[in-house]
Amino acid sequence: MSEKKRGIRSVSFGEAKKPLIKRPSKIHSRNKHQGRYDLEAMQAACPELTPFVQPNVHGNLSIDFANPQAVKTLNKALLIHQYGLSYWDIPEGYLCPPIPGRADYIHHLADVLGGSNFGRIPEGSTVKCLDVGVGANCIYPIVGHIEYGWSFIGSDIDEEAIESAKEIVEQNEQLKGSIELRHQPEPKDVFYGVIRKEDQIDLTVCNPPFHASPEAAEEASLRKLSNLNKSAVTEVKLNFGGKGTELWTNGGERRFIRDMIRESAKFADNCFWFSTLISKEPNLKGAYDTLNAVKAAEIKTIRMGQGNKSSRIVAWTFLSPEQQKDWQNSRWKTVEEE
Repeated sequence: MSEKKRGIRSVSFGEAKKPLIKRPSKIHSRNKHQGRYDLEAMQAACPELTPFVQPNVHGNLSIDFANPQAVKTLNKALLIHQYGLSYWDIPEGYLCPPIPGRADYIHHLADVLGGSNFGRIPEGSTVKCLDVGVGANCIYPIVGHIEYGWSFIGSDIDEEAIESAKEIVEQNEQLKGSIELRHQPEPKDVFYGVIRKEDQIDLTVCNPPFHASPEAAEEASLRKLSNLNKSAVTEVKLNFGGKGTELWTNGGERRFIRDMIRESAKFADNCFWFSTLISKEPNLKGAYDTLNAVKAAEIKTIRMGQGNKSSRIVAWTFLSPEQQKDWQNSRWKTVEEE
């Protein structure tokens, strides 16, 4: 499938000033989460979900998405039912992400890798990925490994989150040996202290903190909960959880992404494709400006859409066409021949 049909906008350095991207698309065709959740099958796989399942106003089985425990148990049931996990848990208060959207990110990046490999997605453990801010939930490594066999490095500034992710890996036989967790000791750094001199990483993923302050994060949570409850909510009770560093950072998403891009240039030879989610469309221009400033060789922009929600992925590489070909021959040719 061509990049045009997949909704990927690709530009070379010098073209990236205009954010030319596709309109929101439906959920990725390879995403397991098409249509409504099969709550009956999920209850059978994870009986813990049953107390939270009840008919909604339309008579369809659903859960209360304003209830943090219901959302957490739904995620656990989904991972057991559709990804074959035997264990998944996170400490109280940590981010419990909506898995369909996370899976979409992984599938779109698989297409980006495939676009650099004659249309064939590289699979297997020799494909190495880095999840910046893996969190306590370890979702991106789980989805990437189960779907494509990729191996992962997961980094985080929060040591408790790292320990939680390690526990998830250790408790699931299919994840052991494929996901390495590294603590980021310096909160202001992204790749420094995590990427080692000898590392060769095929792609990075990142879901940056959205907000610029605790107050902004609280205001957004109140709006979300008010919409879910269809009435004004004055007390924050995060249905998807989220510690401070998961939800906000000084300067917000815009500054985080700018700093990430600048650091990525220092690791140009260690990684083929860097990438990040960008939740706020106005932040695209700042990302493009910074990518131009650090002389990214190629930039891809992908808009994701699920229902009324839209977001976008920006991926970039510093490798020239010749270097990209060398990378493909040395790292993916063997994967494709196996």
